[in-house]
Amino acid sequence: MLRTAVSFAFFIVALAPMLASCANEPNLSGGTTPTAAGGPPAPTATPENTLVIETKTGKIKIALRPDIAPNHVARIKKLAREGFYNGIVFHRVIPRFMAQTGDPTGTGAGGSKYPDLKAEFSQAKFERGTLGAARSQSPNSANSQFFITYTKTPHLDGQYTVFGQVIEGMEHVDRIKKGSAAENGKVDNPDKMLKVYVAADAK
Repeated sequence: MLRTAVSFAFFIVALAPMLASCANEPNLSGGTTPTAAGGPPAPTATPENTLVIETKTGKIKIALRPDIAPNHVARIKKLAREGFYNGIVFHRVIPRFMAQTGDPTGTGAGGSKYPDLKAEFSQAKFERGTLGAARSQSPNSANSQFFITYTKTPHLDGQYTVFGQVIEGMEHVDRIKKGSAAENGKVDNPDKMLKVYVAADAK
């Protein structure tokens, strides 16, 4: 199922005030985020609910949140187990905001063959290292694309589904090649996810 690039552009355009407010944020490189993304305490990160993203600089480990977004967690695990995400690029990366990926076309207009998901909004907040579901203007349009935030992004709270939190390897998220905020985060010769899998499946 494909969608237009225009619809996904809304994800950034609607957040212009937040981007402006981030201009004076401190350097965010390095370190890890071992805690959950606000709201109710996260369950213990088990191998079955830990997503691993291998990049050229190292592994990013994400504790998934089936307690607050079971359908989004089920979808990303299903796609990871099908090998869907292997080789997909980070097509939109905005410094001090987020890195977005999950589109097999690399344009921001693509998705998987499965139906869109209904929003699973919660009290969980977008902190540094939060995994969120990218969508178009419709709250119920998330499919395969997702993003990881570089810093607190309160403008997203309650507007986008939180379904995970980086627990190891945030320094590798920081090293993903950045795009230009002036060009909606578009990245030339972008970095890619070499391999994405559920930790329980690691051999």
